[in-house]
Amino acid sequence: MRRLAFGSQVCGNITEGAAREWLVPDGCGGYAMGTVSGLRTRRYHGLLVAGRKLGLTALDPIVTLPSGATVRLATHEWSDGTIAPRGHELLAGFELVDGLPRWRWRIGDVVIERELAMMHGRPAVAVVHRLLTGGPVGLSLEALVTWRDAHKERTADGPPPAVEPVEGGCVVEGAFRLRGPEFQAGGAWWLGVRHRAEAARGLQPIEDLWYAGSFHAELRQPGSTASVSAWASGLDDPPPPAPEVVLAARQRSKAVVAAAAPADNAQATLALAADAFVVRTAAGPDVVAGYPWFGAWSRDTMLSYEGLFLSTNRSSEGRELLRSYAATLSEGMLANTADTGRVEYNTADATLWFLHAVGRHVAVTGDFDLAAELLPALLDVVDHHLKGTRYGIGVDPLDGLLRQGAEGKALTWMDARVDGVPVTPRHGKPVEINALWVNGLATVIKLAWQARTGAGSAVRAHPEALAGFARRFPAPTGWLYDVVDGPDGDDPAMRPNQLLAWSLPYAPLRPEPATLQAIGAALMTPLGLRSLAPDEPGYLGRHRGDSAARDTAYHTGTVWPWLTGPFVQAWHRLGVSADQILSDTDDHLGEYGLGSVSETADGNAPHVATGCPFQAWSVAETLRARRL
Repeated sequence: MRRLAFGSQVCGNITEGAAREWLVPDGCGGYAMGTVSGLRTRRYHGLLVAGRKLGLTALDPIVTLPSGATVRLATHEWSDGTIAPRGHELLAGFELVDGLPRWRWRIGDVVIERELAMMHGRPAVAVVHRLLTGGPVGLSLEALVTWRDAHKERTADGPPPAVEPVEGGCVVEGAFRLRGPEFQAGGAWWLGVRHRAEAARGLQPIEDLWYAGSFHAELRQPGSTASVSAWASGLDDPPPPAPEVVLAARQRSKAVVAAAAPADNAQATLALAADAFVVRTAAGPDVVAGYPWFGAWSRDTMLSYEGLFLSTNRSSEGRELLRSYAATLSEGMLANTADTGRVEYNTADATLWFLHAVGRHVAVTGDFDLAAELLPALLDVVDHHLKGTRYGIGVDPLDGLLRQGAEGKALTWMDARVDGVPVTPRHGKPVEINALWVNGLATVIKLAWQARTGAGSAVRAHPEALAGFARRFPAPTGWLYDVVDGPDGDDPAMRPNQLLAWSLPYAPLRPEPATLQAIGAALMTPLGLRSLAPDEPGYLGRHRGDSAARDTAYHTGTVWPWLTGPFVQAWHRLGVSADQILSDTDDHLGEYGLGSVSETADGNAPHVATGCPFQAWSVAETLRARRL
């Protein structure tokens, strides 16, 4: 894997160190997350996030030197902007080792190391401290806690978290437990902790934390350790000792990478990054769309399917996921559960990406049994789209193309809304929806042939859609219309959606070098393609500000790294390598979400990363493109 390490020049610079984030998932939707400097910059940062509930926010180390002097190694920012304590200035280094964070603080000849891991399949974190040189020293670890929705804050205006002392530590709110050496109960609010990243997003940046107590140990000689564990299920069933959890996590990371059979360090890093998004729930395997704030979205899951499951040799889990998602089909549409807590059917493309995912699974694995099992449901998808289903989604009999649109709805992947009004509604016949439709029909026909059965109405629908696409989408500009038959006619705006018309397995058109060059010249950046060309009306080059400002820019110039996959694939169909495009991503692996690929970036240089630091389809498509 690519080595990601930073010395004191980055760690000790609060701006640099706090801009680089690490993530350790637990395999069931929870995680630990923070920054290189140790500063919590988001409301989502903490050492134990169980599902979507934040519990253990911080474990602040305090070292007592042989002289009796005490040194605080934590770093916090307060409501007035003060940084105190300033433990980041004592960081000698930070690195990711097999995906796990490791810090080293130096206080003269004393060096303290911290390692952190989560227990896979359980919301449990292990934090190990080790004396590397110097000593003897005393080590205190102050536990700051809360119990709240990760999307919100908790303050001293309400009751404090209930803390119950138990053997070796305490239980907080009856929800999670802490265990470590020589626990001493605390009991006080730490008021006015500031999250600078939330302030930059126009959100409430201030919360209060509860000091639950502290753990204490003597590190008498190099190699001595002190460990703390926290877990949020089976409170009477402690996890293994913290050093064992760290060792097991490191071994598992190596096994995940080895199973993916990467060709180089970049592929190895991305294979481990992909693992973070594959989780197991009570219903089976699923995909977290992005950390820290997204849950499962069917569009993201299916778009990411090939990169997350097939490019990493996880087809058995993928098979289980596809069967589970197939069970949600209704009126020819795949459920999009998103993060709302209820089942919704509100996308025009998630179902078409599902057809693509099933087709790629069978093509890669030769799993014809799955093709036969799912084919009736896939044929039903085609029939419902031909006769029409929710939100105006249906085929126009005049050209065989798929149209979509409903008042107040944004049904394509460009789905941002401001005050309930879609920013890019794209009502009519979007180019990528119809590329996916043509590809989906051809996929169903191929699967039916492999299952030795008929393909039903897809046999007639495919040539009609293929001819309609070739007739309607080429524009006088030399590229493709983004939408045809929209409210204002045909839209020739230069957007990247047209790439699917050349990149999908059964793409409706063959790419032309001059067209791809024009798209690259207008849209390509080091992190991916812009969602709108800079010379188009409405272009916004900065994805910054409050929620309305960010959502307005989301698909009007913001860069999306996942689009690198279709761009590289389109060139690959012409026999042209795009290695340089992919290698640009290498440096990004150490810039924002460490070892991963961000959701978005500014359209304008220097293309600062934005959105989720860890995004499933960004990782999936980058990895898939590298394995072409």
